[in-house]
Amino acid sequence: MPYQSGKTMINEAWTNGYAIGAFTAHNLETIKAVLLAAEEEQSPIMLQIGQKAINEMGMKPLRDAVDSLIQHHAISVPICIHLDHSRKFEQCMEAASRDFQSLMFDGSALPFEDNIRITKAVVDVAAALGLGSEGEIGKIGGTEDDITVDEKDAMITTVEEALDFSERTGVDYLAVSIGTAHGVYKTTPELKFDRLSEIKQAVKKPIVLHGGSGVPDDQVIEAVKRGVAKINVDTELRQGFIKGVQAHWADAPNDFILADVMNTGIESMKEVVKHKIRLFGSNGKA
Repeated sequence: MPYQSGKTMINEAWTNGYAIGAFTAHNLETIKAVLLAAEEEQSPIMLQIGQKAINEMGMKPLRDAVDSLIQHHAISVPICIHLDHSRKFEQCMEAASRDFQSLMFDGSALPFEDNIRITKAVVDVAAALGLGSEGEIGKIGGTEDDITVDEKDAMITTVEEALDFSERTGVDYLAVSIGTAHGVYKTTPELKFDRLSEIKQAVKKPIVLHGGSGVPDDQVIEAVKRGVAKINVDTELRQGFIKGVQAHWADAPNDFILADVMNTGIESMKEVVKHKIRLFGSNGKA
């Protein structure tokens, strides 16, 4: 299997000035769309398995599906399976035991000291096993995987918080809040680039951008220049898949052959993934 530690994959991107797309998958079809897009673009990618998908499908079935599809489609590019937005230490340990290559404990809703304590425990296990680790400081607004942060509670990460959190936890890559949100944007986001640069200079490690769907391309490019090396994408992928299915049924409302319908969703989502890969600069980096 062409699996690669998240630490290795993200550090390689950070060192060479591009970003890894961390694409959220929810089922067999969406996993397939991400894998095929990565192979066609010859790009390393992170395949994220988050809380909504785990709640609906189960961690083991999703993890096994990735293995099966990699074998079936002869995928050769580097793949990293990432546990996204876990809020339980025990779930992070389960993912580690199921051969995930990257773990994220999201303690951003906890008191600062509790966030540090549990994140560090996850980081220590990840380091011992050679996996990548991600933590989050500052709250990112919106809803993802049934986790909602009200916009009034969202906050921009301070340099002091980022440095303290980074040094005391030892995370390999750090998710910060610089003006993005999970879900669909109500207005065009305006990323806080000066703060991003200050945080990068202070922590001296890769930065993660959550809420990557809907951020204008020019802002994405600038964020990568300023130290973002992992960009999470979910909403635009689901939109792409569903719009593909809707278009298919608009043309053929009586087509009840499930494979035909799903394949239009896969192709539509795959094009979104390929666009993001090129935007992030990871195409041809496999």
